Amino acid sequence: MNAEKTSALRAIIRKARRYDLLVSALGLLFLSIGILTLAALFVDMALTGIPRLTPEFFTNFPSRRPGEAGILSSWVGSLLVMFVTACVAVPIGIAGAIYLEEYARKNWFTAVIEINITNLAGVPSIIYGLLALGLFVYTFKLGQSILTAGLTLALLILPIVITATREALRSIPQHIREAAYACGASQWQVVNDHLVKYSMPGILTGVIIGMSRAIGETAPIITIGALTFIAFLPPAPGQINIETGAAAGLFDWLWSPFTVMPIQIFNWTSRPDPRFHENAAAASFVLVLMTLSMNALAIWLRYRLRKNIKW
Repeated sequence: MNAEKTSALRAIIRKARRYDLLVSALGLLFLSIGILTLAALFVDMALTGIPRLTPEFFTNFPSRRPGEAGILSSWVGSLLVMFVTACVAVPIGIAGAIYLEEYARKNWFTAVIEINITNLAGVPSIIYGLLALGLFVYTFKLGQSILTAGLTLALLILPIVITATREALRSIPQHIREAAYACGASQWQVVNDHLVKYSMPGILTGVIIGMSRAIGETAPIITIGALTFIAFLPPAPGQINIETGAAAGLFDWLWSPFTVMPIQIFNWTSRPDPRFHENAAAASFVLVLMTLSMNALAIWLRYRLRKNIKW
């Protein structure tokens, strides 16, 4: 009887192992297909666009002549919009996460807020564009400016920053809090001197991942009225306006019309001339490198900060 039970048990184990092997093989197959497809597209884009990556390509404005067209206005606009996005989303997102995780009472109200934050992370980006169009452009009269674009993308990545920050705070062992309270620290001292410090690798990772998403967004930027062709840069602080003779203020660039790299790429891909498609491939290659660089920075910061943390 025992021999029969042992034999049946071994048969069940062998069957389970076969299923495990089958699932592992299918997972590896699908993963390989995805990676190879992505690699093929990236290599094709690189081979098409790299010959156009000359110094003039980065210093020229867009042009109707594909050989003279560049991405100066688009990459400058992308950097300025990302700067505004970071200045708005990072402090608000981190502060909101700290409040929800460490200060807010656990009741139905905070539960509703948490559910809404989770749901907002999956809302299509075009919805944020429509919201920004009605709120920032028409209600607050901010116009179709860099400030409007930065606020729109800040709303887009705010749920990501909040969620990542909360998960980083939750990963801190409870004994860190208890030891700090036992030494007489206030709640703010525990949060500021211990929790934020120890969770900073996860917080920075979430911030950079959110920024990586924002830099490639097109739909909300088009919705609020970004230009597809622009041959000037936002006014630098102190720059003299030729028409009025007045110097630009410190924050005048916030109200300037703008374009960003995804819109420039979209504009070039819609042209029938194949040489514009080469420009689009080159700009796409630069955008992918910028995104990969941000993710590499997140990995490096996480490694360095975790290396210096001692529990």
